[in-house]
Amino acid sequence: MQSPSPPSQHSSVEGQTPSLKRAMGTRHLIMLSLGGAIGTGLFMGSGEVISQAGPLGAVLAYIIGGLIAYMVMLCLGELAVHLPVSGSFGAFATNYIGPGTGYMVSWMYWLGWSATLGTEFTAAAILMQEWFPQTSIWLWTLIFAGGVLLSNLSSTRTFAESEFWLSMIKVATVLIFIILGFACIFGFIPFHGYESAPLFSNLTEHGWLPNGLIPLFTTLLIVNFAFNGTEMIGIAAGETENPEKNVPKAIHAAVWRLIIFFVGTIIVISSLLSYTDAGLQVGGHGGLSSSPFVSVFTQMGIPYAEDFIRFVIITALLSTANSGLYAASRMMWALSSKNHLPRIFAKVSKSGVPYIAVWVTMIGGLPGLLSEQFGADVIFKNLMGVAAFTMVIVWMSICWSQFNFRRQWLKSGHALSDLKFRTPWFPLVPILGFVCCTATGLSMAADPEMLSGFIGCLLFMAACYASYYWLYHKKA
Repeated sequence: MQSPSPPSQHSSVEGQTPSLKRAMGTRHLIMLSLGGAIGTGLFMGSGEVISQAGPLGAVLAYIIGGLIAYMVMLCLGELAVHLPVSGSFGAFATNYIGPGTGYMVSWMYWLGWSATLGTEFTAAAILMQEWFPQTSIWLWTLIFAGGVLLSNLSSTRTFAESEFWLSMIKVATVLIFIILGFACIFGFIPFHGYESAPLFSNLTEHGWLPNGLIPLFTTLLIVNFAFNGTEMIGIAAGETENPEKNVPKAIHAAVWRLIIFFVGTIIVISSLLSYTDAGLQVGGHGGLSSSPFVSVFTQMGIPYAEDFIRFVIITALLSTANSGLYAASRMMWALSSKNHLPRIFAKVSKSGVPYIAVWVTMIGGLPGLLSEQFGADVIFKNLMGVAAFTMVIVWMSICWSQFNFRRQWLKSGHALSDLKFRTPWFPLVPILGFVCCTATGLSMAADPEMLSGFIGCLLFMAACYASYYWLYHKKA
């Protein structure tokens, strides 16, 4: 294990590897994190959580999920401020757990994002085809893929600005939804089916937990999927201006805003709709009209509610693909900088963009374009489960890395006051975060529809370790 000493802000990760440029501010970091998290997991997955766990169960699930995310991000803050490098999770795990685990975490994160790129573009194209039925899905897919590719290839600043405004659309929609929703709850705006203010009677109409305690925990994987993306602050730390100041601010602002947005959304949906009507046929192309967002906006009397939500979901898909391509390409750059991939993948343009890694990551997402069955419930659920499970592994590695880092830091004679950002309540926060993430990941095995994805993820992890040690012994 290496001693815990940070590199220079503008130094490369390894020797002569070209460095990335620091071009992001706090607002970019916050919106990158919000944009990665606010997506189909909220717009289309929230109804599924409500229908399974019940109204109050869903509220509790999102509060628990938010607190887990916050514990992980507090651990990430200490590591990212001390070691602000792109591809951070892999570097943290390499330094403070072991090189094999760092290699595995990097590949898990890269594949988790690159494999979903094609399905994001395809889903957005299918929604566009509902507006323009005479056009080809391939045409819209290529248009969207081209736009996201240009956003990532231009410069870090251009990418950050494009993601800022894409995320702003989603954030504004959620805020409008919550404000109008509470106005309906308290009777300031009429809501179809209620002659007087509904208040919060729906929350306990069928009991506190109508389906029992078990669904509260089995839905945590869906909730974890909704909070995926918050960890992108760590990925972007290597390209952030003044990370010592901006990273902690972004972590606190992003996570607490997400908890408020998610819990506020669930309270509105649960108060205005019966929990049995909130569920969405997850992954169905034609199931958009049954999205809880569409149902609430329609019963408020807002015209063209379905068209509006379709536009927002398309924006959400493109924003996710935009930030996903960014995160995956930076992880590939980090793998190359450590000589786990050919050095060509570490090449950067004059504007500081790892363009080879961006192109290859985009090509890695192309098999998803062949997925004509993307709308099937089982396929969608497995994709969601695999994406959530890969993030759970990354989050576990962050907690474990911070735990080991702090112990090494103190053993080497450093004082806590020397750390520019400290994870509070050590060692409780990293231990509790690790245990909660482990329990969330194991819940995937309890769902028969996700079992194949769970086994596949475990096999892939084993293959990563095997390939790393084969490469290591080959070099030796």
